Amino acid sequence: MLQNPAGKYRPFQPIGLADRQWPNRVHTHPPTWMSTDLRDGNQALFEPMNVERKMRMFRTLCEIGFKEIEVAFPSASQTDFDFVRELIEGGHIPNDVTIEVLTQAREHLIRRTMESLRGARRAIVHVYNATSQPFRDIVFGMSTQQVVEMAVSSVRLIRELAAAQPETEWVLEYSPETFSATELDFAREICDAVTAEWGATPDDKVILNLPGTVEMATPNVYADQIEWMHRHLARRDSVILSVHPHNDRGTAVASAELAMLAGAERVEGCLFGNGERTGNVDIVTLALNLYTQGIAPGLDFSDINAVARTAEHCTHLPIHPRHPYVGDLVFTAFSGSHQDAIKKGFAAQRPDAIWNVPYLPIDPADLGRSYDSVIRVNSQSGKGGIAYLLETGYGVILPRRLQIEFSAEVQRHTDCHGGEMSAADIWALFSQTYLERSRPVRYVEHHLYERDGNQGIRLSVEVGDVTHLLNGEGNGPIDAAVHALRSLGIELQVRGYEERSMGSSADGGNAQACAFVEVANTAGCQACFGVAIDVNIVTASIKALIGAAARIAERVHPALAVEAA
Repeated sequence: MLQNPAGKYRPFQPIGLADRQWPNRVHTHPPTWMSTDLRDGNQALFEPMNVERKMRMFRTLCEIGFKEIEVAFPSASQTDFDFVRELIEGGHIPNDVTIEVLTQAREHLIRRTMESLRGARRAIVHVYNATSQPFRDIVFGMSTQQVVEMAVSSVRLIRELAAAQPETEWVLEYSPETFSATELDFAREICDAVTAEWGATPDDKVILNLPGTVEMATPNVYADQIEWMHRHLARRDSVILSVHPHNDRGTAVASAELAMLAGAERVEGCLFGNGERTGNVDIVTLALNLYTQGIAPGLDFSDINAVARTAEHCTHLPIHPRHPYVGDLVFTAFSGSHQDAIKKGFAAQRPDAIWNVPYLPIDPADLGRSYDSVIRVNSQSGKGGIAYLLETGYGVILPRRLQIEFSAEVQRHTDCHGGEMSAADIWALFSQTYLERSRPVRYVEHHLYERDGNQGIRLSVEVGDVTHLLNGEGNGPIDAAVHALRSLGIELQVRGYEERSMGSSADGGNAQACAFVEVANTAGCQACFGVAIDVNIVTASIKALIGAAARIAERVHPALAVEAA
């Protein structure tokens, strides 16, 4: 059992921003998105991407709409260096896309990084050094002034090397690594020193990236930190304020959303949250969260399955089936009450209306997902889901009481066999229960006639291997058939009757009707349904009546069932 950790862990203290403004703001537009799938995401993989997978990921990111892509850590390996060169020399970078590379604040690494970018049209050089007290004291053994000088001298070198390559448009990005654990006054000091050294102007802005390198506190604390920096930075009009949240506490998405309200204009992350430890912020979730609030995110996820399969191929990491918006099961309801609500929501939803389907915060069709998997049936499912699958897959719209009756058959089947039932499985069980001829009483044919204002019927049925010719009269075909069946000792009361069209061809020649007849035995047997499909609605109705009679007969006339067998 976990014991009281008060003596081991130091709680993170809020900064006390009494007049914070971010809680009163709402999102109105997307940030600038920067994908680090090829750098931060790649370096976290057990098996880093090869050239083929990197190139496929790069092309996918461009197709999605990213305009800034961090492609490598070129000073870290020859593989990364060569990939940057291939992007530039091979002409793979679209004109509206800027590549970004990362380097530590060390001279030889910076020189190698700048060499990798030779000939690029436009490039972001992202330099960083750790700034928090544990790194200053424990890792580097440096004073705050030495840490500032490391950052400033690195920026000075980048500026000098950039001047020697005037064919490239250079953008500086600086990250005070471990910002989320750095004293705010010191974070501001080092950021201001960097923008001063670069000579930042409104026409030549510096990207100041404030990473949640390790999530230290709740998202509201990170938002306070971002707003404090937003309000206190020098040359604010010459700065693009960026965030790079990690997910150590599982709240990276919330941290990014609140940081955007607090002044962040740019977000760095990976498509599905890949990255060191628990990962970077999940850009797909962030973007689609904006979309559900009526904000175009500027990224194209209209074929989310293709994006997901590409990411899985490139990273060799599976996407969780319950991953927000993307997982194979996120639009799937097994619960009976959920299925019923979704079915009713679909029925009420109008094409030109605000999306308002219960349990579905986004229209799956907007992401290129079909409705086929929205409702799936297992032992937890109810009548609504079963009815939905029969309606959408086979055009059979069940009356409500039949939904209740048939759901019990499905429940018995799933309890016995376990697992999930597909739409085809449900249709097979429905056909076996209501439509197949393996019954003690089976329809053969009928002929109708009129007599003294009544409807007469000559009805041929099979009981076992014996054909019976029955006659009856009533106020209509169904009533006449009820009277005809009495000669077999089957006494019925019709409790309900419905008929539904199952569609037609252009000339009407293939139109089919589905008839539903609910009957009860006069001896008090529980009511049950018969169902039949035929091009002739009268024939369908009589077949449905006989199907119901056969099911009643199985219950109250066991001898008939034995004879039929």
